[in-house]
Amino acid sequence: MSITQDTKKVEARKKTEEYKRLQKTREQNIPWKKWGPYLSDRQWATVREDYSKDGKTWKYFSHDQARSRAYRWGEDGIAGISDNNQRLCFALSLWNGKDPIIKERFFGLSGLFAEYNQGNHMEDVKEYYFYLDNTPTHSYMKALYKYPYEFPYTKLTKENNKRGKDKPEYELIDTGCFDKGYFDIVIEYAKNTPEDILIKITVWNRGSEPHKLDVLPTLWFRNTWSWLGDTEKKKQKPYLQIVSAKVSNNVAIKAHDNELGDYYLYCQGDTPLLFTENETNNERCFDTANTVKDGINNYVVKKQQDKVNDEHKGTKASAHYTFKVNAEESKVVLLRLTDIAPDQFSNSDPFGSDFEECFEQRKDEADKFYQAITPFPISEQERQIQRQAFAGMLWNKQFYYYVVQDWLKDQENKDNKQNRQWTHLHNEEIISMPDKWEYPYYCVWDSAFHAVTLALIDPDFAKEQLLLFTKPWYMHPSGQIPSCEFNFDEVNPPILAWGALKVYELENEIYAPEKKDKQFLQKMFDTLLMNFTWWLSSKRLGEKHLFSAGFLGLDNISIIDRNQFQTDTVTIEQVDATSWVAMFSLNMLKIATYLGEEGQEVYQEMANKFLIEFILITHEINEIAEKDQMELWNMEDNFYYEILKISLPEFSLELPIKYRSILGIIPLFAVEIFDKEEEIIKSLIKDFNGRNSRLVQFKHEEKYSYLLGKEESVNITNKNDAKLDVFLSIVNKKKLHNICEKLLNDKEFLGIHGIRSLSKYHEEHPYFLDGLLTNKWGDTLPIEMKYEPAWTKAPIHTGNANWRGPIWFPMNFLIIEALKKFYEYFNKCLNEEFKVLFPAISHHAINLEEVATELSKRLINIFVDDSSDHSGKRPVYGDNQKLLELCQKNEKDPDGQDLILFYEYFNGDTGQGLGASHQTGWTGLVANLIYQVGENEYRKTAEAEKEKMTQKN
Repeated sequence: MSITQDTKKVEARKKTEEYKRLQKTREQNIPWKKWGPYLSDRQWATVREDYSKDGKTWKYFSHDQARSRAYRWGEDGIAGISDNNQRLCFALSLWNGKDPIIKERFFGLSGLFAEYNQGNHMEDVKEYYFYLDNTPTHSYMKALYKYPYEFPYTKLTKENNKRGKDKPEYELIDTGCFDKGYFDIVIEYAKNTPEDILIKITVWNRGSEPHKLDVLPTLWFRNTWSWLGDTEKKKQKPYLQIVSAKVSNNVAIKAHDNELGDYYLYCQGDTPLLFTENETNNERCFDTANTVKDGINNYVVKKQQDKVNDEHKGTKASAHYTFKVNAEESKVVLLRLTDIAPDQFSNSDPFGSDFEECFEQRKDEADKFYQAITPFPISEQERQIQRQAFAGMLWNKQFYYYVVQDWLKDQENKDNKQNRQWTHLHNEEIISMPDKWEYPYYCVWDSAFHAVTLALIDPDFAKEQLLLFTKPWYMHPSGQIPSCEFNFDEVNPPILAWGALKVYELENEIYAPEKKDKQFLQKMFDTLLMNFTWWLSSKRLGEKHLFSAGFLGLDNISIIDRNQFQTDTVTIEQVDATSWVAMFSLNMLKIATYLGEEGQEVYQEMANKFLIEFILITHEINEIAEKDQMELWNMEDNFYYEILKISLPEFSLELPIKYRSILGIIPLFAVEIFDKEEEIIKSLIKDFNGRNSRLVQFKHEEKYSYLLGKEESVNITNKNDAKLDVFLSIVNKKKLHNICEKLLNDKEFLGIHGIRSLSKYHEEHPYFLDGLLTNKWGDTLPIEMKYEPAWTKAPIHTGNANWRGPIWFPMNFLIIEALKKFYEYFNKCLNEEFKVLFPAISHHAINLEEVATELSKRLINIFVDDSSDHSGKRPVYGDNQKLLELCQKNEKDPDGQDLILFYEYFNGDTGQGLGASHQTGWTGLVANLIYQVGENEYRKTAEAEKEKMTQKN
């Protein structure tokens, strides 16, 4: 039994109140997840809201228009919530008395390569907000927004527009807007019942003088009626209206929707209520008849009294609190969104003593839940990092609505050919987003990583997310999995099977369910068979068992545009695509062994299919090339490289693209160990040994000795030791040593905070190809690959410039997972002392489990305050002293905490965060790493104590 499956620890998790809520949601259908943080952080400038003919999303629907134009496919807001169909929404709005607009949504800029250029890199949110806490049922949630006394919209836009990509981004902290002070706005939610949500807004003045602030908690209906006919609109349009009688000296808004029913927003005190319509201000946007989504904005900022409804009705409403907040003091606003009518409160007061008691109880329950999740003696810093990573994962849930067929039917969209092959695609679910501002749309391979983190705290939701993309209204009839809304045809690495395996195994380890959820594996297996077949039929290069699939999520990792080299005459034999399919084969084989534990013959047949496919790929990728043929494994450099092939009637050319990138590391991921005593594996070995000659008859047997168990790459026969487990890997022991020499070399891939995406060797030795390249913008570019730890300054063929050196969590996580499996086989199954030098140019040899732990710690330390005075100096914030100070815990706030941002990727030399600033989508894997390192160190301590006791006795 593993440490995690210790009966006491499993029972401790199951005894927490949050786990019980999850159990009731699953088993009794009690709707604890009905309400959650399902609003987007950015709905504007998305493909969904783009009805232009040229597909210029940022130009068509800008931030400036967002306050005045009704959205078609969703809503956004600051730290907001909605029901799971996003009918009714609640979020925070603010006004500092100086800005030209109310702060209703986060501001940011488009990227350098966007059609509407505002910034010097990619899309970038210019705000500071932090997701501090959240539970899987959203029974308790907490977020913090830092609001300047005056927001520098114009300054941010002008300065970023001046800068080229060789300059750093001009951030909000750089404008000086926080120097004189600002407001800390803390918003908390606590569920009394699934339909009774208590809300607390705390406003802190972080300056030296009093300042005025308007706080406008806002309730509104998503506009579902403007696209209906007049008759249906009249029937279906929801409404908000003031509750005529005060409820214990508090005001209230009633919300009615035919589908959702009746809800009430109780607002503490006798504060004014402002009503308008959530409909487009046509006068401002289109010079036609006027309705007023921005009526409340115009009332508060422009003092236009006629822009709100004096009858106190509408589809959007705000309570209007005006405060003068003294320096380092706070004001509190209490609200309650509930299905409880005014006459149903037992004490007639929605803000009685039970209100604060509920908050304290839910916070205490959250503490106990997360303590039980990771019950090992990790540091308080690590526990806080993990807690905020989980919070970011849960806050980044979003109601994602996009019906492609309806979107294409729109008259304006006739000429837009985007996603026309995906008319079956009907998105209308709560989906885990990478980052609800910079990536407010799913990216399927990201989702597999999300699920692996979510499985630690909510395996039900993790499984739902993976199953979703295999549903017939998502998966293409051809078997292709959709990518993301910009181009559903884009191909992502096929790692949903890996994600399903990890989720299944994590649930069994951590929660030890009475019955393992093989039904989940069965559903995933059945539909992923279609996807596996699609890969073989559409991405395999001719009769070879090599693959080519374009970017594969690593946009500019290649020196050339890999999306353009997928023709009959010009192809790239891709190391990564080939390795991903090999990994897919092993994942499916592993799932087949789990499903075949009861001896079903169909899984035996499937296991054979995946084994053979894996072996054929292993043949090809490790092939000792025939005369005049190039090989993917370069025997001079001892590394895997892609091969560019040109095949014309007049001539042919094979050119290895010899730069050392993460592409050459990906073959490590295709590794798996199988228990030889499993019935399906016994049958597989027997069948394989009887027919393996068929697999090698077309080749010289001596070239493929690993098929016969003579090397440690595909060890199936195990003639020397019948007890040995079955080991399948693209990479054998010799190649593993070769790769580790580069992987663990700090002059190459090994950084102080993880594995770089490009070898540092290319900093002093750039790789060039003869000739010139023309990108899609018509620029002629030299073909060069050079290590750059952050943003690439050299010309590139894509809009992104972030795979030429930075550290990426998902790739590091897969490396760590692979190294642990190699350790399991060589050190445990073979009982060898298999060690490598770490770093590779040192004399310090350690085993691969220790390497995995060391890499994990390096990644975790990106977020750790390593300063002697605990001044908040975390590598993630670089040397930006102002940002460090902004993110420090404020000692005057009794409930304050250090603030951590989980970026998309990290500087390969320093660990500074880069790209999207709330990408807990896959950087949230740091929570898994903290868990794994904590468990490993706890296990070692326990083993050492046991050894001491044995020796003593």
